[in-house]
Amino acid sequence: MRSLDGILAALPASSTEGALLDRAGIEALLPHRDPFLMLDAVLELGDGEIVAQKRIRPDEPCFAGHFPGDPIFPGVLQIEAMAQAMAALMTLSNPEFRGRRPLFLGVDDCRFRKPVRPGDDLCVHAKILKISRNIGICRAEIRMDGNLVSGATLRASLAP
Repeated sequence: MRSLDGILAALPASSTEGALLDRAGIEALLPHRDPFLMLDAVLELGDGEIVAQKRIRPDEPCFAGHFPGDPIFPGVLQIEAMAQAMAALMTLSNPEFRGRRPLFLGVDDCRFRKPVRPGDDLCVHAKILKISRNIGICRAEIRMDGNLVSGATLRASLAP
C-alpha cells in the first residue's frame, strides 16, 4: 500500500476535530467551490476507500426552489457529493493524479431510498472498483444515521 502521509502533509491541516481534511483541505484538492462544493470533511481514508461528511444546512441554495415548505435535498446533488468523494479518493490514491481536474463521466445503478432534509448529516462512502489509466469506476453510498440513503456506481476521469 502506498503511503498517503506525504500527500496529506502537502494539504492544509484540518481544523475539524477528527477529520483528515476539512473544507480548506478539500478546496486544495478539488476545483469545486460554493455552492457546488458538496463535501465538508474527509473523515477516513484507506486502501481504495474514503468516508466524507456533508452537513445539510437549512440555508443551502437549493432549498429556495426545491419543494418550498417541504424541502428535500435534491438527488442530483447527492450524486455530485458521491462524485466529489470519488474524485478526492482517486486524487489521494495516486500522487500522479494531484492537480488534475476531475470530470464526471457517468452514473449507473443509482437508487434513492430516503429523503434528505435540512439539518441531516450525511456520510459519503466511496470505494474504487477499478482504475485504468486516468479513468476510475467507483461504488459510492450515502448513509444517514447508519441507514442507506442513496447509492450509485460512478465513472470519472482525471484530466490534465
